[in-house]
Amino acid sequence: MEDLSIQIIEKRYEAIRHIVSRVLRGRRPITLSDLLDRVFLHKALGIPIFLSLLWALFKFTFEVSAPLSDLVDLFFSWLAGLAEEAIANPRLASFVADGLCAGFGSVLVFIPPIFFLFFGLAILEDTGYLARATFVMDRLLYRLGLHGRSFIPLLLGFGCNIASVMAARTIDREEDRVLTIMVSPFISCSARLPIYVLIGGAIFGAYAAAAVFSMYVLGIFMAIGTALLFRTVIPFFRRGRGALILELPMYARPTLRSLLAHMYERGVLFIRKAGTIIFGAMLFIWFLATHPWAATSGGQLVENSYAAMIGRALEPFFRPLGFDWRAVVALLLGFIAKEIVVETLGILLGGAGGSLSEAVASSFTPVTGLAFMAFTLLYMPCVATLATIYSETNSLKWTLITVFYGLLMAYLVAYLIVLAGLAFA
Repeated sequence: MEDLSIQIIEKRYEAIRHIVSRVLRGRRPITLSDLLDRVFLHKALGIPIFLSLLWALFKFTFEVSAPLSDLVDLFFSWLAGLAEEAIANPRLASFVADGLCAGFGSVLVFIPPIFFLFFGLAILEDTGYLARATFVMDRLLYRLGLHGRSFIPLLLGFGCNIASVMAARTIDREEDRVLTIMVSPFISCSARLPIYVLIGGAIFGAYAAAAVFSMYVLGIFMAIGTALLFRTVIPFFRRGRGALILELPMYARPTLRSLLAHMYERGVLFIRKAGTIIFGAMLFIWFLATHPWAATSGGQLVENSYAAMIGRALEPFFRPLGFDWRAVVALLLGFIAKEIVVETLGILLGGAGGSLSEAVASSFTPVTGLAFMAFTLLYMPCVATLATIYSETNSLKWTLITVFYGLLMAYLVAYLIVLAGLAFA
């Protein structure tokens, strides 16, 4: 049944149109704004144009910022190398290089894409197009349990889930904004792609592209299914969706000053709120991966570390999925950043000679490999995304629900893949 408030608003605008038609005489001249709206709001052209502009924003955000992020990464890598050479005490050198430098670097490397993202969004917003794009996508997303404004954050999630979570602040209603944030981690970010490429190329051969593509499709379906499920079972989200009633603003030419102000105002919150949490988590992971110090030979033998001990302790829970302790450690360290999954597998599987692909092929079957890819997609987001979720929702409850629900879905989907593989074997 249609919401009563929507019916009231529609009747109000019907009355306005009736009064205007009786007061004004003659035809109103067609303006440039009218011509643009006929194109941007067209039933057939509206969505393709929107997707094209968002693809341009996506490319702008992550390609233009990539050199700056690489410079940040190179700087802190150089700084870490300098610390290792200059500090005589091995443990202190490792703390400074692998803890402090890596910690600050992991925070600052996200700043260029975050700032460029909000610069691009400010352009779309200040020109007046963002409201029209929201209007175009609202009907489709409404049927899927989401809000029209959810589309932009979810699309940006293919580049980085942090950008996806932060872009959700454009959604006014709290219920819709929180739901968009909670389903954003299921969108497969670019950091997961190296894992798909490694597992897919090593195990699936000519079908590697299909295996990788299946992960993107799975992520989209999980986001949609989760939105529909939460709308049904969680009272907070059952309070109804906000109606998308928009008075479209006039098109305008944004000023550089206003764009930079929006970019700074929104981007600096990432540094203030999420930065300290990310940095603290980095130091904790450094400790787990390098201690006991003597047993790990100063962090060189990860298999003797506390992280490996935890992996062996958790291994029985993951045995039904076909994962050994090495895969568990890779997933554990992947909590800090998904790229670390590949690095950890490289250390634990490829350290004894031979190529990493050969080692992966000997450690995973096609079924367990696909289950590992699905688990990597669905389990808890990286610590940077998790910190951003907490800072954006200001709620430990929603953050913990996101973590535990993701873990549950990851285990369930991976287990179903293993069962399906056994059934068709």
